[in-house]
Amino acid sequence: MNNNQLEQIGEFYRERDERIESYKQNRQLKKSADDFIKELAYARYTSNFTWLGRPVIQMPQDIVAMQEIIWAVKPDFIIETGIAHGGSLIFSASMLELIGGNGKVIGIDIDIRQHNRIEIEKHPLYHRIVMIEGSSVDEHVAEQVKLLTTGAKSIAVFLDSNHTHNHVLKELQFYTPLVSIGSYCVVSDTGIEYLSKDMIEDRPWGPGNNPMTAVWEFLKTHPEFEIDTSIEQKLLITSAPNGYLKRMM
Repeated sequence: MNNNQLEQIGEFYRERDERIESYKQNRQLKKSADDFIKELAYARYTSNFTWLGRPVIQMPQDIVAMQEIIWAVKPDFIIETGIAHGGSLIFSASMLELIGGNGKVIGIDIDIRQHNRIEIEKHPLYHRIVMIEGSSVDEHVAEQVKLLTTGAKSIAVFLDSNHTHNHVLKELQFYTPLVSIGSYCVVSDTGIEYLSKDMIEDRPWGPGNNPMTAVWEFLKTHPEFEIDTSIEQKLLITSAPNGYLKRMM
């Protein structure tokens, strides 16, 4: 690659960073994005998509962000709590397949439904997947994950199971010690804090009791992690505000 090409690439990233930085001052853009997110929640928008044939209950923008994280970090293991239909596992497995090497995604769920297990196990990327049935906050499950990842140089964690404050806080306590420096723990659905109670009346979580409140509590005693606000600032549309935690030390 010659100097001119390098300069053009550098200019692209400089312009991108300046544009993203300018969003801080654009109150109307932020308000429009926040209003849009609330409307998407009412419309159950995140249930519209699949990844390589399996439902992936995620905001598409967050999938793009996690793609960027995985490509940059190149983890040996990705630990995911919450499996559901398996789309997120397949997504992580597909990224690890592109990176190459022997990377694996470990999925944990208290109830892996048989029809989902069958579909995941017959997927072409299943060789990248390990599933553990059990509570993500069971000490025996956490110890099993620790043993599976022994010796790994790089680990990322994605939390997306029970969204109550106490559950997520315990997940953070169990799994963030495994996150490597420069890597991330992504806490999904922190945006529950900003939703009205009538939108989630059939769930045990809600405003004041959700992944975001757990993140705030966790960060009080864990200075090794910081919220990477540049990610949500770039995305504008995300279900994980304050949820992209980067390990700094």
